[in-house]
Amino acid sequence: MATRKEPAASASSPLDSPVKQIQIDGLVVLKIIKHYQEEGQGSEVVQGVLLGLVVEDRLEITNCFPFPQHTEEDVEFDEVQYQMEMMRSLRHVNIDHLHVGWYQSTFYGSFVSRALLDSQFSYQHAIEESVVLIYDPIKTAQGSLCLKAYRLTPKLMEICKEKDFTPEGLKKACVGFEHMFEEVPIVIKNSHLINVLMWDLQEKSTVADKHELLNLSSSNHLEKSLQLLMDRVDDANQDIVKYNTYCRNLSKQTQQKQQYLQRRQQENTQRQSRGEPALPEEDISKMFKPPQAPPRMDTLLIAGQINNYCQNIKEFTSQNLGKLFMAEGLQGHNS
Repeated sequence: MATRKEPAASASSPLDSPVKQIQIDGLVVLKIIKHYQEEGQGSEVVQGVLLGLVVEDRLEITNCFPFPQHTEEDVEFDEVQYQMEMMRSLRHVNIDHLHVGWYQSTFYGSFVSRALLDSQFSYQHAIEESVVLIYDPIKTAQGSLCLKAYRLTPKLMEICKEKDFTPEGLKKACVGFEHMFEEVPIVIKNSHLINVLMWDLQEKSTVADKHELLNLSSSNHLEKSLQLLMDRVDDANQDIVKYNTYCRNLSKQTQQKQQYLQRRQQENTQRQSRGEPALPEEDISKMFKPPQAPPRMDTLLIAGQINNYCQNIKEFTSQNLGKLFMAEGLQGHNS
């Protein structure tokens, strides 16, 4: 996974995002797709490094290279050394070698996780313009390229720096699942020579279009998305149960503390009426240790993933409904 070490660069925390738009060369998109086709199998995730440069508020991604697949048994493999050697080799052949982020494939949109959050924080903390590209091969196989770019919001960056994931910390920072990631618009750009070549190849191509745009079958995409959504809802329900248990224990302990203080005050009043000295002061915090609050960051990530599933299902169903209404109109016209 992308537990990538922090590249050497100065860290800063701008109030506004320094990247407003991302421009990607078509060759980079093809490399990402080829990487998944060669090494990705089903739900297995492939990852790699993005290279390019920053021009004003636009991030231009001009090259990339993949992370090689290796197991935990390959103790001799050094990811940082591998990255440095690759960038050094690219610099020797006069290719853009500046580190500007990383990319990752996803399985039915399942990318909102703690691993991605930690990796992107590591990148963005070291290089403030860093982005993560999420490539969905399943949607792409249906005929439309699905490639999105995300960054952590400034609020979430501050929370991750302080590592305060308690309910009070997140509430104070006003961070919800909708304020965790910000999507950056992507523009794919090719040179004029490549555009001419693609036009020429399209004219000469004899391959029929394999994508049936009016196909009314939903295959298993909707079923799988709903199943993943149900699993995430179950996870969210378990986290809610844990948080409710914490709230009950905290309320019960607070009530016990108040009862203890009242009894102690009554006893001191009686001792004072008898002319006896008051009881010595005791540290209440040691007697009643508050229960540990469950971390809420995982709950936010689950909520963010549920929202992502819902958006994917909404897009998929809206397209299918449009096809159904179109087919109904065509059928009525023919009859």
